[in-house]
Amino acid sequence: MTNEFDMSMMGELNFFLGLQIKQTAEGIFIHQEKYAKELVKKFGLDCAKPMGTPMHPNIKLDKDEHGRDVDETRYRGMIGSLMYLTSSRPDIIQSVGVCSRFQSKPKESYLSAVKRIIRYVLGTTNYGLWFPKTDSFQLVGFCDADFVGDRIDRRSTNGMCCFLGKSLIVWSSKKQATVALSTAEAEYIAASSCCSQLLWLKTQLADYKLNVSNVPLFCDNMSAINISKNPFVNSEGQLADIFTKLLIEEGFCKLQTELGILASSLFS
Repeated sequence: MTNEFDMSMMGELNFFLGLQIKQTAEGIFIHQEKYAKELVKKFGLDCAKPMGTPMHPNIKLDKDEHGRDVDETRYRGMIGSLMYLTSSRPDIIQSVGVCSRFQSKPKESYLSAVKRIIRYVLGTTNYGLWFPKTDSFQLVGFCDADFVGDRIDRRSTNGMCCFLGKSLIVWSSKKQATVALSTAEAEYIAASSCCSQLLWLKTQLADYKLNVSNVPLFCDNMSAINISKNPFVNSEGQLADIFTKLLIEEGFCKLQTELGILASSLFS
């Protein structure tokens, strides 16, 4: 890279903007263990019982007009702190995104959901993203969508992730701008969003003289697939499920591993 850009060599990178970086012969491990521990302690949950998933799979946050109000500043502080943790923890982005919708006049029920996310973080402070060394630069995307996931405004949520080789490089969980009228429409919108991201990644890779072609985009909805005529995988192999659905612990942990989210103890 020094042949193309003006760079200063300052030694091996170990810490950057709250991200801890561990470099080995097999790859690079990025985590926020120090930040995660400080976050849990900051909100007084360091002695709480850890949870196996960020949110219960059957929880449905809705208008709680008769619920008890809680401190808005504290609630927003929790959400903001968790948002920064998603820099290396895509496994919590969907749950944090759901809870972030209730920052105006938050209720006790919403606060309980946020505390559960923090209790999950408590038990997984040493988790982070693993970027294995590989010769493959195959770009691939996975997309998914719930249907009418927000019970208040009836909008669906896009979930997507993109891999370069075996490394997760982009992930997102975001509510759609419009109301989808069918599951096929919701899934097609998600596929379109992921496709835009993949096209942008192709241009970035081209700047590094990596010309990528035939980029597969995986979707688990047959109607959306028939519309777009793209490759697909079934729901059992759908890595983007973690960004749109509240999963049981077994399925959650399986997708977590497939995304490359591992414990730092594996590299000590």
